[in-house]
Amino acid sequence: MPLYMEVSLGECKLHLSEHYGDCSPVAAVRIEIVDIVAFHTGLLKKKYKYSRPGIEKSPWYTREVCITDPFGNKLKKGTYLNK
Repeated sequence: MPLYMEVSLGECKLHLSEHYGDCSPVAAVRIEIVDIVAFHTGLLKKKYKYSRPGIEKSPWYTREVCITDPFGNKLKKGTYLNK
């Protein structure tokens, strides 16, 4: 059976589905968070073998951490910088 699940961090909740036709492959979701450094530090402390992203500065004045799943979908968490 295809997987359907929820993942959450604080008040942010994502519903994920493997059902055919639910979305396009290689999708991207952006989520604004307040403290990108604390999120990034917590992620690196988990010592995931295949997911150790850095913090990137974007052209639209954010700092982002991008997590990519095996299917190419991207989950970007970011915070705005002062211009």
